Amino acid sequence: MDSENNVQQNPFDHSLNIREQLTYYIGNWYWFIISVFLFLAGAYVYLRYTVPQYSASTTLMLKDDKKGGVDSELTAFSDLGVLSSVKNNIDNEIEVIKSRTLIKSTIKDLGLNVSYVNEGRVKSEDLYKKSPIQFLVSRFNEGFENRTIAYKIVGESATLYSLYNRNEVKLGTFQYGQTIKLKEGNAVVLLVGDKEKTKEKSFAISVIVRPLEAVTGSFKGRLGVRKVGDRTSVVELSIVDPVSEKAEDFLDALVRVYNQDVVNDKNLIFENTSRFINERLKIIADELDNVERNTEGFKIKHHVTDIASEANLFLNNASEFEKREIETETQLKVIATMTDYVNNSNRYELIPANVLTSDANASGLIDQYNQLILERNRLLKNGTPKNAVILTIDKKIESLRQNIKSSMARLKAALEIKKKDLAYQNALFNGKISKIPTLEREARVLGRQQQIKESLYLYLLQKREETAISLAVTAPNAKVIDSALSSKSPVTPKRQSIFMSAMAIGLLLPLGVLYLLQMMDTKIKGRSDVESKLTIPILGDVPTSLTNEEIIEANSRTSAAEAVRIVRTNLEFMLNQVPDNVAKTVFVTSTVPKEGKTFVAVNLAGTIALSGKKVLLIGMDIRNPKLEDYLHLPKEGVTNYLSTKDLDIHSLIHRIPKYESFYVLPSGVIPPNPAELLMSNKVNALFEQLKQEFDYIVVDTSPVHLVTDTLLIAQHADAFVYVVRANYLDKSLLRVPYQLHLEKKLPNMAILINDTAINKGYGYGYGAYGYGYGYGYGVEVVKKSWIERLKDKFKKEA
Repeated sequence: MDSENNVQQNPFDHSLNIREQLTYYIGNWYWFIISVFLFLAGAYVYLRYTVPQYSASTTLMLKDDKKGGVDSELTAFSDLGVLSSVKNNIDNEIEVIKSRTLIKSTIKDLGLNVSYVNEGRVKSEDLYKKSPIQFLVSRFNEGFENRTIAYKIVGESATLYSLYNRNEVKLGTFQYGQTIKLKEGNAVVLLVGDKEKTKEKSFAISVIVRPLEAVTGSFKGRLGVRKVGDRTSVVELSIVDPVSEKAEDFLDALVRVYNQDVVNDKNLIFENTSRFINERLKIIADELDNVERNTEGFKIKHHVTDIASEANLFLNNASEFEKREIETETQLKVIATMTDYVNNSNRYELIPANVLTSDANASGLIDQYNQLILERNRLLKNGTPKNAVILTIDKKIESLRQNIKSSMARLKAALEIKKKDLAYQNALFNGKISKIPTLEREARVLGRQQQIKESLYLYLLQKREETAISLAVTAPNAKVIDSALSSKSPVTPKRQSIFMSAMAIGLLLPLGVLYLLQMMDTKIKGRSDVESKLTIPILGDVPTSLTNEEIIEANSRTSAAEAVRIVRTNLEFMLNQVPDNVAKTVFVTSTVPKEGKTFVAVNLAGTIALSGKKVLLIGMDIRNPKLEDYLHLPKEGVTNYLSTKDLDIHSLIHRIPKYESFYVLPSGVIPPNPAELLMSNKVNALFEQLKQEFDYIVVDTSPVHLVTDTLLIAQHADAFVYVVRANYLDKSLLRVPYQLHLEKKLPNMAILINDTAINKGYGYGYGAYGYGYGYGYGVEVVKKSWIERLKDKFKKEA
């Protein structure tokens, strides 16, 4: 049942020990301090050398004809039909605003491809609108237009300056306004600052002229355009720049350039329409003048002013048909003119939009056609005719052009039918008027021609005035709601966020590194590691010895000596159940070799001997004997005695100098059958005999994880000191003492932690648990150099 409970409470589960973790991290506090300091210093240097960036934004309201947005000042002229041909779409307009063409025009207007910089020791200052000079390149030499130009201009006086190239080589001294020939082209430097101040103080300014395309790409990449809400036509423009005033000026100028571009597109339609009307007016005016001259000549020739008074009744009846025939003839003339224009004009030219009013379908098709032409021209600014979108528009244009031709053909056919009908009706009355003298008929023909020309002429005059009014009141497409305004504080870098991030990283980095090191390092560090895995009593902690073969003497005051004395005291409490008149046997073992069990056995036996007890140290690690090498003794010992019949045991026991009652029985030569020797009856007899002669018997045994030698003689022990070496034994091997204790194979078992480090988070017992031994006894402990400590480490591992 106990075994089952122990299995259920297995201490080797990998549960997190919060206290242990905190102790580990607190023990390495200096790494956190160093890391935080370095990251904060790095953050300070980053902020010191990083140029702050400011954000500027402006808000616009774009006209969206899909939502009926027409400026109030244009509503009085919306019935003219001209304005309806220009339609806006918010998404399309956003793409126009972001186009390279508009951005490049804005950069040209503001001269943003030229930078004036005041070079500082830490960082440079952009002298936007504060530069006392202006650098103009009037002409680029071939191959230099798309390269960056950099020069340094040093003001010498109010009239002279010195010019240096980027390698600080002086190119000469020149006058302001003088054209200078550079390898990149011809340039002029103008003084735009206060000349009086320039006389008092010289200046040194670096001028950088960047390629226009590169600067355009930079501004395009930083420009942000977004719709404010899905149901509004409000758009927000924003940009980030090191100079807040430059960002504001760019946004304001971009809006101006966009509005001007939209106005130019609208005016293009009006100008084409006006030009067409003026051309037609000139032709109709000439025709009307010819008709009037013919009428005048007819009346003069025949000496008449009023003809066919007797035909007034017939004329009155026929007047209505004549009027309608005239209207039809006028419409046919207009259609013929428009058909001729459409057939003979370029397929990508705009068609007059307000000429055909007799057919709403034809007018609508012309409006759609003009809209596609405008959209195609706009896309060509940023693309090529082979672009997929433009090819799609070309197909739509051709389709609309054919539809316009078909519509006008149908309209012409309908009017011709109507004309024939009117002509037929009119012919009835003309038959009745056939008796009217020929002069009257000729006069009527002339009058009818004159009336047609006058009607068409007046119609074109009216449309010309309408087009002029539309051209005069063309309004911009974007209304500025909020002018460009930049942030007062930089958007990047944010000092508080960077310092907080640096501090967080400074804390998390060592935390992560220490955690990884801890996870990778599976070695036992000290008492807390053992206590977390085992419930076996702990005798004490022995810190790292000054030498590999330290032997504690009466006057030893090292930390290791004091630790062994504490172990001796704790051991006496473990052996209090042994009668005083019986020798006490203490076995010393470990899990694997090189854990320091021989060191512990020697110094534990020596410390007990210093207390006045007669002590015998027996070397029972007969497979890998170290005791005789440690104490520089002869090789003969236990194995010789066990393998020889008549050998006296006392001949193999040696007294240790400087000790009155400390004796050692070495292990002896390595036998071929160690297990069989330890199972012999002579082992029992040996312990029975020696217990009669000594107060304490300390036995240095074999490691229990590799061989069974120790378990074969474990019944002779009153107590087992199980040595666990810190920073050497893997935590997983604590299962070995755990299982031995669980199965009670080693009687009266206790753990001794060897080679612990002082003040390393875990502690070795004294510093961590407050005993304070090893200091203040008058014996100075000389600290070894790192070379000596390294040599000792290699000796231990050898």
